[in-house]
Amino acid sequence: MLHCRKPARLQSLVAGAAAFRHGAGQAAGACYRSSLPPEEGTGIIVGIGSDLANIDRIARTIERFGARFLNRVYTETEQALAERRRERVATYAKRWAAKEACSKALGTGLRMGIKWRDMGVVNLRTGQPTMVLTGWAEARLQSLTPAGHRAHIHLTLTDDHPWAMAVVVIETLPET
Repeated sequence: MLHCRKPARLQSLVAGAAAFRHGAGQAAGACYRSSLPPEEGTGIIVGIGSDLANIDRIARTIERFGARFLNRVYTETEQALAERRRERVATYAKRWAAKEACSKALGTGLRMGIKWRDMGVVNLRTGQPTMVLTGWAEARLQSLTPAGHRAHIHLTLTDDHPWAMAVVVIETLPET
């Protein structure tokens, strides 16, 4: 769980996240209104992570290691999407940043048995990105989720050459 020395600041953060989830705080750019319906009860933010990746560095790594790198880090779904995109390398870099951000939100970084492919970026029909976790990452998410709640991963991605950025917020919501 998120701990803060200033409870009022934490309350403000949670209230702001709840207002955004209910559509009161639509921001410009790469922010999305939650796909979740408004619910009674309070969500709990159990993890926040962000990462900034250099697109040129990812390009050099792909050039040097090719399929060996891509197959080690990215799921088949991520690779299929990136290969269809005009900005192929930027797509890979954003997903790299998302995996790093997700591992930070899980509170582990890339250690404790977590694998790159345990975290995959998928897009909803609306185009909104989200994360699908498997293996150890999924187990870690379940350990962070209080009884009677379900986890929801919020993800935003952006890029402006040479940078790709991702922010992950893991929220638990009461089961209905």
